[in-house]
Amino acid sequence: MAATPSVTELRRARFARRLPSELSELHGPAHGTVSLPLHLAWSGLTEFDLDQPRLRMSCYRILLAEGQHDDLVHYLNRERLIGMWPVLRTLISRDIRDVWECAFDELAPDAQAVA
Repeated sequence: MAATPSVTELRRARFARRLPSELSELHGPAHGTVSLPLHLAWSGLTEFDLDQPRLRMSCYRILLAEGQHDDLVHYLNRERLIGMWPVLRTLISRDIRDVWECAFDELAPDAQAVA
C-alpha cells in the first residue's frame, strides 16, 4: 500500500506544476504599474507600482503564492525576481521557496552568494 503524501508534499507538488520551464520565460514588466486580476489579488491591493520596492515585493509575493503558470510568465520579470530573491525568499513560505530554489540554480542560496 502506497504511503499517503504529506500536506507539505502536496503543496510543493502544486507549486511545482505552476513553474515555468526556465526563468527566461518570465517576461513580465520591470517598471510601471501592474494591475493584478482578482483571482490573484483577491484581498487588498490590486495595483502595484513596480518602481516602489515594497509594492514590488508585495506583488511578487502574491504572484508566487497564488499565480498559475500563465500568471507567473506574464507578470514576473526574470531580472527583478533574481535581484529580489535574497529578501523575497525570507517573505514567502518554505514550500514556495524550496520549490523555486530546487528548480532554478539562479535562485539557490549558493548562487546568491556568488552574484
